[in-house]
Parts: sequence; structure tokens; C-alpha cells
Amino acid sequence: MLKPESTQIRIVLVEAQGPLNVGSVARIMKNMGFYNLVLVNPQCDPHGIEARKMAVHGAEILEKATIVQTLPEALKGCQRAIATTSLDRSLSTHLENPKHSLPWLLGYSAALIFGREDRGLTNVELNYAQRFVRIQSDDAYPSLNLAQAVAICCYELYQAQLNEENSLQTPPNPPDLEVSLDVLEAYYQDLETMLLKIGYLYPHTASSRMEKFRRLYNRAYPSTQEVAMLRGMIRQINWALSNYDQHDS
Repeated sequence: MLKPESTQIRIVLVEAQGPLNVGSVARIMKNMGFYNLVLVNPQCDPHGIEARKMAVHGAEILEKATIVQTLPEALKGCQRAIATTSLDRSLSTHLENPKHSLPWLLGYSAALIFGREDRGLTNVELNYAQRFVRIQSDDAYPSLNLAQAVAICCYELYQAQLNEENSLQTPPNPPDLEVSLDVLEAYYQDLETMLLKIGYLYPHTASSRMEKFRRLYNRAYPSTQEVAMLRGMIRQINWALSNYDQHDS
């Protein structure tokens, strides 16, 4: 039976290259009761014969899949996002075990993000997630096939839904209060613009500095009201700077 949590979780594939993988992912999602597939700039035909052949009874998921050009588009309206990665990539954030971290997505409008078959997600793309998971495997060959990685994660999510203890957990922010990631992203853009204006950031180092701010705020899980307050503060600072410049001239 389809559970409400399943309908809210998006399985996001970034620039998937193989139609066989995309079809296999659709089948896996059907097996585990997930139906919301989002394809970011796919590098193959997700509706072709190869993809449909691998999807079997999950072909309906391929037909209804959302196709977008960028990762921010895929995350629009999401409140929580976890990205998968096989490499540390110099991230200051701890890479977590899927079994322990993925239940955090349940009950929210959320996304589970998977990267390209050959090189995963870029550092810029990882910035859009709040937490990161790594599927432990042998060091001799740590990179899993895309469909295999999706299968493991969807299985862990499915098991978490069946766990009665998970339904008793109280989230830090109720789902109707936690800010959506696109609103939070707009705040990051406002913040970066203001910090560049006052000279705290420099263009050549802005990206790395803002990455640290993203990590800070992502750990806090701010509510919609809190982000509105922060954006209001930036608007007031910009107003004060504008008035100061006019007065100074």
C-alpha cells in the first residue's frame, strides 16, 4: 500500500547517461513504493525502448517523470534534500550511513539526489543538499552502479516507513513550518550579493566562503518565518547602505 511519505520524496537523477539505468531505477522505485522521479538534463532517452524494457511494470514512472534542466528546478518546493556521494570531496560535513540518515526525509517534501554514473555530483551541486550519504563498500572499488545505489537507498527508506518507532519521532520543525529549499536558496543569493557589496566577500573567493555559510544554515533547519526574518534584515541593511551612500555624497 502506498504511504503518504512515499509521494513526497523525489528520486532525483542528475544527467543520467544510461537508459538501462534509468529504466532500472523506475522498476526499483515501483518495487519500494516511490513514484516521483525527477530527471535533471538527462543524457539519454528516458522514454525509449531500452529504458522501458528495464522498467517492466515501472514504465508508468518513466512516463510521469518530471524532466528539468537544473538541480535547483528539481528541488523547487522541497524542504529537505540528501545527496549521495562516494567521495569525501573535501566536504567539511560528515558522510552518513543511509540507514541512519534517510529516515530524516520522511514526512516532508523531500529529495534524494543521485549523480552521474561516471563522476557523480559536482561540488556546486552538492551545495544544494543539507546532508550527504555514502554507501559503504570495499575500498578497492567503492563506486556503485547508479541503479544499485538507488535500490539500496529506496530499500532503506521503505524499511524506515515500516518502522513504527520512526512514526513516533518528533521533527525539529513541523513540515508546515520548515522552509522550502528554493526560498532558502533565494536567501543565499541575497546574502552573497550583500556581502560582496560591503566587501566581506571577494568575487574570487565568494564561492568557497558561501559554501561555509550554506553548511551553517543547513545544519540549523530554519523555518519559513526565520528565513523571512533573515531576508528582511538584508533588505534593511541594503536600505541603510543606500541611504548612507546618498548622505555621504
